[in-house]
Amino acid sequence: MNQTEMMAMLLAGGQGSRLGILTKEIAKPAVMFGGKYRIIDFPLSNCINSGVYTVGVLTQYEPLILTKHIGIGTPWDLDRTNEGVTMLSPFVKGNQGEWYSGTANAIYQNIRFIDSYNPEYVLILSGDHVYKMDYSKMLESHKKNGADATIAVMEVSYEDAKQFGIMNTNEEDRIIEFEEKPPVPKNNLASMGIYIFTWKELRQALILDHEKHEDSDFGKHIIPMFIEAEKNVFAYRFNDYWKDIGTIDAFWQANMELTHTLPEFNLYDEFWKIYTNIEHQPPQFISDTAIVERSLLSEGCEIDGKVYNSIIGPRVMIEEGAIVTNSIIMQDTIVRSGAVVERSIVSEKCDIGENTYIGQGENIPHETKPHIYYSGITAIGAYTTIPNNVVVGKNCEISGDTKKENYQNGKLESGRSLIL
Repeated sequence: MNQTEMMAMLLAGGQGSRLGILTKEIAKPAVMFGGKYRIIDFPLSNCINSGVYTVGVLTQYEPLILTKHIGIGTPWDLDRTNEGVTMLSPFVKGNQGEWYSGTANAIYQNIRFIDSYNPEYVLILSGDHVYKMDYSKMLESHKKNGADATIAVMEVSYEDAKQFGIMNTNEEDRIIEFEEKPPVPKNNLASMGIYIFTWKELRQALILDHEKHEDSDFGKHIIPMFIEAEKNVFAYRFNDYWKDIGTIDAFWQANMELTHTLPEFNLYDEFWKIYTNIEHQPPQFISDTAIVERSLLSEGCEIDGKVYNSIIGPRVMIEEGAIVTNSIIMQDTIVRSGAVVERSIVSEKCDIGENTYIGQGENIPHETKPHIYYSGITAIGAYTTIPNNVVVGKNCEISGDTKKENYQNGKLESGRSLIL
């Protein structure tokens, strides 16, 4: 593929509210996944593995960690003179600043940036899915069909189809109708939020739609506009691993699957490497008091306690006497002696006190957020401190420098929040 033929625009500004407390201070694409990776590493690695070397990353919500992580793109071989990665946050134009107010509006606001590369095709990506995909094959299909737009789709169950944008196609896989989250889907071809557009067609559509909709969105406005105008819009079928890890339950499940002997999603694939920005770390250390079973351990972690079926991030310390089971512990967190962490997600730079129990009690859905916390998983936000000798139930969320007095009778009951 000609390196300047197609550029990518990666939408990474979303808050990811369905991930609850995990995205309170971290943008969803910057949340850690699989121990040492961040979610945005997957589409970025797909770009480099597909020969797409010009990438704009559109940030908005809590961009600090994301911007620091990507830097100048060195780990992905995107630190190039005339190509490479560019961070694109909302900026002041004329006398006023303007937030990105929709997926297509974000691209509209960066037309000048795209024009500076004068690409023939633009690849639109989401920064919050975990998958491996060769975008060059999708471009081949786009060109072969003489398409104005190509939308990556995959078959999902008819039950799940109600949660997606559904593409109704003819026998040539030309899209003739688009339905957003239909209550009774006509088929099960779900949009993956991955699009290739011929740039001159998209550019014109973005300008036209901006006059009608300030919150211009690909799913709500641009794709229906292309179909109504009888543009050549085709589906590109994808049959490999792809996960929308937008909920606490899906995020936990996808991480846990990585501990299987033969995981469906292979992080060790030599032919399709996943790159990340991780500085040189000391090796992991497992002491003679440790027990580790079926877990992923990242660089620089120190295990003196017991770890079962869990994902342990870089520089995590599990002290002697601590037990971690069916949990995700993200980087720079310490689980102190005697603490028990069960079926929980603990974000970055947390301190779990001695003899503290997390994930204990009845599986009662959260009192105000049952749509987020319902499957027994407790989540602890970044930079949180939990004191010694307290008990935290299931489906809880905790954030902040919490003290013993914040826990009634030394306990946070299942389905409750503690946010300071």
